[in-house]
Amino acid sequence: MSAPDTGSEPSPGAGPFETTLHRLRETFYAGRTRPAEFRTAQLQRLGRFLQDNKQLLQDALTKDLGKLTKLSSAFIRKEPFGLVLIIGPWNYPLNLMITPLVGAIAAGNCVVLKPSEISKNTEKVLAELLPQYLDQSCFAVMLGGPEETGQLLKHKFDYIFFTGSPRVGKIVMAAATEHLTPVTLELGGKNPCYVDDNCDPQTVANRVAWFRYFNAGQTCVAPDYVLCSQEMQERLVPALQNAITRFYGDNPQTSPNLGRIINQKHFKRLQGLLGCGRVVIGGQSDEGERYIAPTVLVDVQETEPVMQEEIFGPILPLVTVGSLDEAIEFINRREKPLALYAFSNNSQVVNQMLERTSSGGFGGNDGFLYLTLPALPLGGIGNSGMGRYHGKFSFDTFSHQRACLLRSPGMEKLNELRYPPYGSWNQQLISWAMGSQSCTLL
Repeated sequence: MSAPDTGSEPSPGAGPFETTLHRLRETFYAGRTRPAEFRTAQLQRLGRFLQDNKQLLQDALTKDLGKLTKLSSAFIRKEPFGLVLIIGPWNYPLNLMITPLVGAIAAGNCVVLKPSEISKNTEKVLAELLPQYLDQSCFAVMLGGPEETGQLLKHKFDYIFFTGSPRVGKIVMAAATEHLTPVTLELGGKNPCYVDDNCDPQTVANRVAWFRYFNAGQTCVAPDYVLCSQEMQERLVPALQNAITRFYGDNPQTSPNLGRIINQKHFKRLQGLLGCGRVVIGGQSDEGERYIAPTVLVDVQETEPVMQEEIFGPILPLVTVGSLDEAIEFINRREKPLALYAFSNNSQVVNQMLERTSSGGFGGNDGFLYLTLPALPLGGIGNSGMGRYHGKFSFDTFSHQRACLLRSPGMEKLNELRYPPYGSWNQQLISWAMGSQSCTLL
């Protein structure tokens, strides 16, 4: 993994924390810890440390704590957290509310649902009809905007599940810390899409256009920009135009298959982004219909607004890079994305992009169809979120994994070896028990 732009080296007068943390982060991004051989070697060394210093460590534990304990039934009991708050987004206001709700119900929680006030029609249906189907003593739908949500977050919940932007995610997490409440944050970010020279541009254009303009681009896992060579850009632009025309016709505004922007505020924001770079496809807009045409931008500078924020609309910037290494370096110096995509006929190129970057999810030669597979989780990393759900992962997210041990109340004679005073025989037997992975610690 290429090192991100971490700023200058530690200053000459930097303290030991800053110097050490900088060194460790640089080593991580250099890929030192990635190979399985390295991990195996380090675990073996850790084992040698424990073995070589066994007596020394026992003496130290005796001096510090006076320690040492086996033979029982141990298991993990998955229990509900209690009262859960689920805050949904406006872009998929039903799916992204119901999917986590299924997991919360399956895990046995009581739930407060807070749908987005921006998708007001779906909010109304959920508030009026859903309580008629669920036990109202266990489930509730609460309405309101940012002020009401802020008031709601002042109350204590046992778990909070939020889908939305990183900006609001920070507010939710800050509120959760007041009660030490665990959270799942399903956020977003700028999802990169690398297109290698060794691929068919029309195949790539078909797939990229479909999952970029799906739901008018208002999808958290949609590609936010394409990285490719200048040569591939010249091949990709006409292929994208061909795909857009086949999907939405000569006049996409009249197509029943192209969605609209959620409200005037987001329309104005997206209209402003159309001024970045140079428009080579689309660029038309109609405020009355909240319509933004499927658009492709080229000659985009990294410092322009379209490259500084998540687009969340039907606009696709193309950014040129000179090599795979340059593309990876470009990705790694930015925040970790929710999704990352790579297209190439060469599997080694796709694998390099997978191995040397970090993202919530990854698609090789395809888009976000991995979201339809219940065996795979959805979740971010770093700025794109924390925690995961979908399928069984939803059940696990809303379950507290309680460590349990059950032991017979009898057979006390077998327990006497763990009681003080400790002679040499007791210590040898305890040492054997502690080292046996087939036994359970008492």
